[in-house]
Amino acid sequence: MLAACRPASKPAPAATPAATPAGANNRPAGQTPAGPTAGQPPAGTPNLSALAGALGGQGEPTPRPYATVITSRARSKQGVFAVHQVGARLYFEVPAAQLGKDFMVTTVLAGTNAAITGSTNGPTRLVRFERRDNRILLRDVNYNNVASDTTLQTARAMSLIEFFPILASFNVDAYGKDSAAVIEVTRLFTGGVQEFTANGRRAAVDASRSFIDKFSAFSRNVNVTAVQTFTPQATPGAAPLPIFGGGGGAVTTTTEAYTFSIVRLPDDPMMPRLADERVGFFSRARTDFGSREQRVLPRRYISRWRLECSDRKQGNLCVPKKPITYYVDPATPTWLVPWVKAGIEEWQPAFEAAGFAKGIIAGDAPNDPEFSGEDASVAMIRWLPSPVANAQGPSLVDPRTGEIIDADVQMYHNILDLQREWYFSQVGHLDKRAQTFPFPDSLMGRLIQFVVAHEVGHTLGFPHNFKGSSMYPLDSVRSKTWVAKMGHSPSIMDYARFNYVAQPEDNIPLADLVPRVGVYDTYAVKWGYSPIAGATSPEGELRQLDAWARMQDTIPWYRFASDAGAGGADPGEQSEAIGDADAVAATALGFKNIARVMKLVDGAASGDKTADFSLLRATYNGVINQWALEANHVTKIVGGLDKQEKRQSQSGPVWTPVSRTRQKAAVKFLNEQVFATPAYLIDVPTLRRLESEGNINRVVNAQARALGSLLNNTKLQRLVEIEATSSSQATVYPVGEMLTDVRRGLWSEVASGKAITAYRRRLQNVYLEQMATKIKPPATSAAEVQISQLLGIPLSQPRDFRAIVKDEVRTLDRELANAIGRTSDRASRAHLQDARDQIKAMLDTDK
Repeated sequence: MLAACRPASKPAPAATPAATPAGANNRPAGQTPAGPTAGQPPAGTPNLSALAGALGGQGEPTPRPYATVITSRARSKQGVFAVHQVGARLYFEVPAAQLGKDFMVTTVLAGTNAAITGSTNGPTRLVRFERRDNRILLRDVNYNNVASDTTLQTARAMSLIEFFPILASFNVDAYGKDSAAVIEVTRLFTGGVQEFTANGRRAAVDASRSFIDKFSAFSRNVNVTAVQTFTPQATPGAAPLPIFGGGGGAVTTTTEAYTFSIVRLPDDPMMPRLADERVGFFSRARTDFGSREQRVLPRRYISRWRLECSDRKQGNLCVPKKPITYYVDPATPTWLVPWVKAGIEEWQPAFEAAGFAKGIIAGDAPNDPEFSGEDASVAMIRWLPSPVANAQGPSLVDPRTGEIIDADVQMYHNILDLQREWYFSQVGHLDKRAQTFPFPDSLMGRLIQFVVAHEVGHTLGFPHNFKGSSMYPLDSVRSKTWVAKMGHSPSIMDYARFNYVAQPEDNIPLADLVPRVGVYDTYAVKWGYSPIAGATSPEGELRQLDAWARMQDTIPWYRFASDAGAGGADPGEQSEAIGDADAVAATALGFKNIARVMKLVDGAASGDKTADFSLLRATYNGVINQWALEANHVTKIVGGLDKQEKRQSQSGPVWTPVSRTRQKAAVKFLNEQVFATPAYLIDVPTLRRLESEGNINRVVNAQARALGSLLNNTKLQRLVEIEATSSSQATVYPVGEMLTDVRRGLWSEVASGKAITAYRRRLQNVYLEQMATKIKPPATSAAEVQISQLLGIPLSQPRDFRAIVKDEVRTLDRELANAIGRTSDRASRAHLQDARDQIKAMLDTDK
């Protein structure tokens, strides 16, 4: 995803091998019972009326002759199992060979009455069909737990936690050929089974207003599209939830269509590859109860497509048995189709480096009424009618092995607007094509190619790599020869959009301002997808994988860091950053370019003289938002620690505190370039066309983002801890000294005697409000506690630095008292007195 790229995977079941529950079947999973003639129950089927009551009181099942159930009126399709529709009823004919097998069930939005505002992917489940006498049970299976020790004792212990829930029970209405059980499953799709409705919805499916719309059957999967009508279900004291996939309001009666895809997982599971935190891949944790290390361990397999060599060669490359294929949604605007395909196949050179010729390809959707992008066996770049300015790259993973079996990149139509805003705000001064809206198709098409390549990366198994952009020296990012060869960031999975540090005199070609699949991405594909000769188990691959991972010691742009970054401690792990190896210098260059772009705003957004000012307003706000993003990069240097992921065999620390010199320089820059009012952001003629007031809020809110990051409790706590643990003063920037530097910069008028402008008065009030929250912290909300527990991160409390904060505001109070008498400007004097009142209130222990 790109704006708030949730990228990465379809809702999926948790993962790790599980055995068939003890006693859940009277035979081994998948074993075919002795076959009666079609229409007759298997020999020896007991009559268990007690079981009928336990399973929902449906009455004792009495199978009928096949032809009386699947009548001549039936519309039938044959696939992994047969599907029949007789009137409004839907039947599955489940062969004995499919009993006890794993099926993934996905839910995808197929129709709604509102613009798409969220993911079209609904809940995903792993299920098994099991027969108990004349009933078929649908079990909800998971692979959360595994035992690498396969001894008999461990298997017995594991059976205690592998007794899976029963989602539904179906009477066998008839038996087909070879004892295939015919069951009516209509209620699965029209509201009879709560687990098959949209996740989290406090609404019921009204079966009288729901129906099966269509179905299809294939060798590996069955698809059913159902129209479901939802009615609200009140939950006392609960806030209303948004409609899944719809307009984001409260739950009301609505009708939507969903495609359920039931996919048989491979009989020959792919050999998994063990995850390594040094190289970025999505993975899911399994709990290993069979470890020899005398403790319970997590076990992770990376998510990746199955890509295997055939016997054919193309030069030195192998031709895959089945290339990774993404189809282009027929709903994609025709002019964008070539760019979407280019975004998919931009990854081909990376797979060539891993040894595969055309390991990934783009395809046109076939002219086949049975073909559907909602099919869980079809990977597609979907184009969705949505006002959301975003894109997502979810995928569906076999929980046993990490094999990606489906992916659907979701391109929301308004991603076009987001690309326009980003490109103009960051490099519009360098590209004349971007200085008038709308952009030419050739430019917008290239920007869409970039988005598609990024989202396809997610569906190949790659999370964001925010470390990437800080691994290039800043001078290199301005070098046209370097950028032509290496790009301005080593990874397209970084949020390193367009090269906003490039100056006009750098003469970087326009094509090289746009991100592309980079050297890290090629390295990661090799690490995750290259076959390792001679390895017959995941453990057998570890020596080679470790050797590849250790290349990061000498090639820094092969390094990876995840989204979270341990609470944001690493200043090199930044979103929306270019050249953050030196964020101070990079931001100074970026600010020069923003000043240039601001002069172009009115001309670019005012081309259509019949239009209103909404585009002008959005463009103006977009440039200021870009300024705030760049300013925020500098704040992470303070209290920062550079991180390199390592294993025990690698020498040196994982975390290295940033030098005191760099931290002091960052605060100096913030005082001079961020907290001082940026006059170039205030375009009065444009403002007079947009509003009567509001620009103080706009500018100060942008500054306040940086101030809030600088004074963040977690950052202040790190400063305290670095001082307490560092053996070298070269890395120590005491929290008291940092706060003093900030105070002197923010309140410089107190010493100089200058009048305080309205912008500065507002920002100084923001500072006082921030300090007050550290002296008298607000009550912790239940949500904050829950999030803290979920993430395993303790709540930040100011107790370790509260005394220093109090001392700072007392010092400020004394300085304000001295300055009031020297201040002739009435507004400034009143402001200083009000500031003293605020300080008194925050220090008053009786309040």
